[in-house]
Amino acid sequence: MNSQLKKGMLEYCVLATLRTSDSYGYQIIKDTSGVIDLSDSTLYPILKRLEKQEAIESYSVEHNGRLRKYYHLTETGLADIQGFLDDWQQVMTVYDYIKGVN
Repeated sequence: MNSQLKKGMLEYCVLATLRTSDSYGYQIIKDTSGVIDLSDSTLYPILKRLEKQEAIESYSVEHNGRLRKYYHLTETGLADIQGFLDDWQQVMTVYDYIKGVN
């Protein structure tokens, strides 16, 4: 996949992963692996940006004697997903144009 196109979808993949349940970094990478390649160095800046935008919230839970940071989708994040889905029709119009479908 083109890196620019991929970059535009990464945040929405992370948000969609959190739609069903709270999760932590490593698990988010595993959950998205069948859809899009995501590395630690890519994920954590995205999580930080989404938290700053109030699309997600974080909290810590002790796991095996260590604190694990979990992320939770907020109403803002849910609205961001819906906005992406609403905009998808425009993307499909451009896709059809490029493909030559009228």
